[in-house]
Amino acid sequence: MEHITDRRIDRSRPTAITLGNFDGLHQGHRALIHLTKEFAAEENLESVVFSFSPHPMLVFQKKEDFALIMAPSEKLFTMEQMGVDTYIEYPFDTEFAAMSAHDFAIKLLFERMKCRVLIVGENYHFGSQRAGNYEMLRRLGEQYGVKVIAVPSVQYEGERVSSSRIRECLKEKDLENANRMLTEPYFILGTVKEGKKLGRTIGFPTVNIEAHPLKLFPPNGVYATKTRYRGKYYYGVTNVGKNPTVNGTQKIIETYLFDFDQTIYGETLQIFFYQFLRSEKKFSGVEELQKQIAINAEQTKAYFASAEYAHWKSEKEKK
Repeated sequence: MEHITDRRIDRSRPTAITLGNFDGLHQGHRALIHLTKEFAAEENLESVVFSFSPHPMLVFQKKEDFALIMAPSEKLFTMEQMGVDTYIEYPFDTEFAAMSAHDFAIKLLFERMKCRVLIVGENYHFGSQRAGNYEMLRRLGEQYGVKVIAVPSVQYEGERVSSSRIRECLKEKDLENANRMLTEPYFILGTVKEGKKLGRTIGFPTVNIEAHPLKLFPPNGVYATKTRYRGKYYYGVTNVGKNPTVNGTQKIIETYLFDFDQTIYGETLQIFFYQFLRSEKKFSGVEELQKQIAINAEQTKAYFASAEYAHWKSEKEKK
């Protein structure tokens, strides 16, 4: 996959493009991308996902607490898995935001990108003042010989799937519904860093993850998780918070992996979140903390053996 992060987007081969921010790569986003890949295969075109960096909300700062469901590295990782030919993170700033929708469609997409098929969500808006929409693209497409397709919104439990809706679910610790809309469970992709090594002294060795500062974390607390390391999966308990029992002051993501005793500093882990177990709490001491971790470990094992988890089981686990 080609990954473009600057303005050098000119293509030598005709393209099929889908447009959007794609934060979270939820069901609706995946519908757009899958259709783009289908048209690209049928018409011998280059499949392109055209996104923006940073997210426009971060440029305009309309929400002080805005954070990303997927950090840039996580979105890139998932795009590679989805098998698109080219993933563009076009630089977004106030100057670019002032470009008219007409110029963006014709000069960038139709001319420079050699777009032949353009796929957007039915409610997609773009360009200065968000003046561009599907109807504008359809009319321009007829003039320039570009097939423009609007994809209906994906519905989940009677409402439109959206990144905003998923953010609210995560903030409310409603992982089941967030995960269903995301298609795969919410995850954190990060680098293992050295911690205080307290866990190993109390019988529960943990790995600490350094994740992207703009990442939306679920509320502080303890979660049932599954971690991918070098292609293998390990069940475990993950704490998001500051470890108040041992006077922690900085937010960390700390995971106790069952049946795992390797030293892996500097390596990458992907941690999938499935169920909220409890809120962060300051215990009277290390002994009480030990007991609580043991309880959470049993709760996690029970969850992964339950019918609730059955929906997420891999084919290998089902055997």
